[in-house]
Amino acid sequence: MIDLPLRVRDVHDRIAAAAARAGRAADAVRIVAVTKRQRDTAIAEAYAAGLRDIGENYAQELARKRAGAAAMPGLRWHFIGTLQTNKARAVVGEADLVHAVDSEKLAREIDKRAAAAGVVQVVLVAVNVAGEDTKSGVAPGELPALLAAIAALPAVQCRGLMTMPPLAGEPEDNRRHFAALRALRDAHVPGGELSMGTTGDYEVAVEEGATLVRLGTVLFGARG
Repeated sequence: MIDLPLRVRDVHDRIAAAAARAGRAADAVRIVAVTKRQRDTAIAEAYAAGLRDIGENYAQELARKRAGAAAMPGLRWHFIGTLQTNKARAVVGEADLVHAVDSEKLAREIDKRAAAAGVVQVVLVAVNVAGEDTKSGVAPGELPALLAAIAALPAVQCRGLMTMPPLAGEPEDNRRHFAALRALRDAHVPGGELSMGTTGDYEVAVEEGATLVRLGTVLFGARG
């Protein structure tokens, strides 16, 4: 049996300590509770423990879980997975924040779907700061052009950047990638969100400026 409130308190304490080390306020960092492949009660448990940001990786799961959580006011829904253009319709209007826009083609599809729904879809641009062939995300040098393209779309608003650095190695190994994303944010989206850091390296990410940390197993345990 997992004591989720205890785990949440521990994570908040660790975030506060990391923020203090960096001279930041702990309340500048929000936990996105990642419920992918977790037990059906995970969202209700997270809500009861005070978490209000829920992250999902799959479009149909997002819509289903959001509908099932209608009795939980104040939840903010994050689509954190790789989004294909043919799935954009299922995510637009369901996600409060789409974390991983990585191409002008996808941004235009989101704009089309959002305009048809009468909403403005808020997004983050995914940046492949480590240059991994297996990861999606725009190359750092291509970021300005993509941001300019998004700025011209009336139904899409970019609110910051995200990255998923290499998973192998020690948490400290990713510090340079987090610092690189922060520098890109400061240069191109000043004051914007920084979605970076997962279970294995979120404390380093907070030290480097993360405003959103995407946490799953550290909260809920191993996925099913």
